[in-house]
Amino acid sequence: MKILITGTAGFIGFHLANYLIKRGDTVVGLDSMNEYYDVSLKYSRLETAGIKKELISYNKLVTSSKYSNYHFIQLQLEDKANLEKLFSEQQFDKVCNLAAQAGVRYSLTNPDAYVNSNIVGFLNLLECCRHHNIKHLAYASSSSVYGLNGKSPFSTSDNVDHPISLYAASKKSNELMAHTYSHLFKIPTTGLRFFTVYGPWGRPDMALFLFTKAILENKPIQVFNNGDMVRDFTYVDDIVEGVVRVIDNPPAGKTQWDAAHPDPSTSTAPYKIYNIGNNNPVRLMEFIEAIEEHLGKKAEKELLPMQPGDVAATCADVQDLVTDLHYQPQTKVPAGIKNFIEWYRDYYKK
Repeated sequence: MKILITGTAGFIGFHLANYLIKRGDTVVGLDSMNEYYDVSLKYSRLETAGIKKELISYNKLVTSSKYSNYHFIQLQLEDKANLEKLFSEQQFDKVCNLAAQAGVRYSLTNPDAYVNSNIVGFLNLLECCRHHNIKHLAYASSSSVYGLNGKSPFSTSDNVDHPISLYAASKKSNELMAHTYSHLFKIPTTGLRFFTVYGPWGRPDMALFLFTKAILENKPIQVFNNGDMVRDFTYVDDIVEGVVRVIDNPPAGKTQWDAAHPDPSTSTAPYKIYNIGNNNPVRLMEFIEAIEEHLGKKAEKELLPMQPGDVAATCADVQDLVTDLHYQPQTKVPAGIKNFIEWYRDYYKK
């Protein structure tokens, strides 16, 4: 297949692209290379796959020096004209959209970035899929869409009408927009609600990265809600395995869908929503203890109140992904943390 992956300089996109390249697919990676976090980490990810920094410039397709089936372009999804040109020239079979303005807390102070990237950019992508016979659009949603939902574990059949951050609202908007295009234009779309992904090459704004960096630098770590948090931490390799299974299996639509009692995760249209998580939530303090153990150092903890936009607990019900596509997370949290810390020490020489 020829697959467009957006966000390939990002954490999950980087790992997914490497998996599909090695499988033998032709991959075109796209990323805006924005400066939400240290852009040198993004360039380093690309470099490991043979995309050299000095060759990257806006709207220029670069071929990997390591993999002849991997190409990269720096492009914003908001740039509709050049995105359309890319689709016309490349004739993709499938698209996986992992590009987005990320971060819950950042959305409180920079709302425009989320509208531009996550809503305008996603609409442009849908339009390109509509006009270029794309066989499947898989896209990143987020566990944050569950918002004020107090039921656990979170199920894709639950109501998600009460987001508590603009980031979450933008991801819920993507799901609604995708359903509209699936219904009107029969484009198969699958949304993936990711749950707290972690692992090597992870994002510097995520807890594992922040905690590891602070502990090694003998600085206090900020622990919100006084540590009374639970997260469904999911290792990146398990996430990629699930995403690949989704890409390979576009939804067909559910002929027996009950309009009188609608399941929001399915439709008569070729549309599906999955949770993709570990289904094994871990208390934040246990997560920190595992980091301390693998670093051989204790953390100085600064206990703080809950931050606006955050939720106290997340837990994914992934049964439909298990049933439909035989998804089965394999990596336990201590092993995943160990892998991350080994990567971190090597990358930063600490």
